Amino acid sequence: MPQITGVTVEDVRFPTSLTGDGSDAMNKDGDYSAAYVVVHTDGTDTAGAPLTGHGLTFTIGRGNDIVVAAALQQATRLVGRDVDEMAADMGGVYRFLTSDTQLRWLGPEKGVVHLSLAAVLNASWDLVARRSGKPLWRLLVDMSPEELVDVADLRYLSDALTRDDALRILRAKEATKAARVAELARTGYPAYTTSAGWLGYDDDKLRRLCQEAVDAGYGYIKLKVGADLDDDIRRCSIAREIIGYERKLMIDANQVWDVGQAIDWVRALARFEPHWIEEPTGPDDILGHATIRRAVAPIGVATGEHCHNRVMFKQLFQAEAIDFCQLDTGRLASINEIVAVLLLAAKFGVPVCPHAGGVGLCEMVQHVAVLDYVAVSGDLTNRVTEFVDHLHEHFTDACVVRDSGSGTAYVLPEAPGYSTRMRPESVDEYRFPDGRYWAATATPALTGGQAPTAVGL
Repeated sequence: MPQITGVTVEDVRFPTSLTGDGSDAMNKDGDYSAAYVVVHTDGTDTAGAPLTGHGLTFTIGRGNDIVVAAALQQATRLVGRDVDEMAADMGGVYRFLTSDTQLRWLGPEKGVVHLSLAAVLNASWDLVARRSGKPLWRLLVDMSPEELVDVADLRYLSDALTRDDALRILRAKEATKAARVAELARTGYPAYTTSAGWLGYDDDKLRRLCQEAVDAGYGYIKLKVGADLDDDIRRCSIAREIIGYERKLMIDANQVWDVGQAIDWVRALARFEPHWIEEPTGPDDILGHATIRRAVAPIGVATGEHCHNRVMFKQLFQAEAIDFCQLDTGRLASINEIVAVLLLAAKFGVPVCPHAGGVGLCEMVQHVAVLDYVAVSGDLTNRVTEFVDHLHEHFTDACVVRDSGSGTAYVLPEAPGYSTRMRPESVDEYRFPDGRYWAATATPALTGGQAPTAVGL
């Protein structure tokens, strides 16, 4: 039986600030980054290669090293664990990693500690999926309703979702899972693009990228807004000129507005018929989102990429504050917490449209979207998952999108794991601060110190 012999945690940063990729009203100069965890074992996978697990969480530059340090603290606790025993009880692995009462004090279930936990658990799920020889979505949809509920963290949710509720939701979809898998194998999972609409792009680039999105078959396109109303009116005009009104246009303010300001700004942009306004105010302001939602309807309200945990989602649903649930695979505590949020969304009838802008998030989110459709919601109505065409070349099993004939969609992943293994040469190039790229370009003020990044038996 393979055992975990060591862990490596790397600070990997890509200089996306140089081109404006990822720029929005709140985050103007991010360098897309990953706290990248590799779990090493003494075993081999189904292909006979060394068995390893790979996971990450997403940040945008400075402070990524803090997440790396926290992830190393957490991942070290897995050394010596039997992989097959982990695979048989991933709910138990989650509870084990969240039971460190001293480290938990730094959260709990939020901030750096929760981001780092996501990276470690993502690596753990990648590990057990590789051990099984299955892509993670397949490992999950092959579980019985009881097994999947045992994975989910339902603590603090019983006033909104009980274990019996969860089992009813999953059992209702059990008999038809195979048909939905076959459907996705033919059509893929619907995708939208944000790549055209970063706030740092000039008008000519916006126009060109919108046309490229139309040519690629996208029926949903998202723009960043919120810095200047006149600029937003001009940019939305350009977008509608290119994409027409038969396609959906979404807008994203990235938390920059107060509640009243959000209402006024969205009403000023209502002429462009946005499908939703994303993150219109502070991500913790549940009642503020509810107020905005009532005021801007029928424009939908979407949020979730900065929701710390499942309890925040529970309250957003209870308050009828959002129309679209945008959970994030690098902010929630991996599959264990994601399954709980999917079940909550199904119970409250809110479509899940996951956030996937950052490095590695598209790779992971495809598995979550498939899991939701096949095993939980059984519904594609108003469901579309974000795709950003950046940095996929750095992953060995990168996600693929293509025009299915009825719109651009994620192709069903086939390789074992969570699609989170980075290419070693990419890690060597962009490891911060001593990778080849950063060693040649970073200043001493940027690099600072570097925490230890590995531990083993």
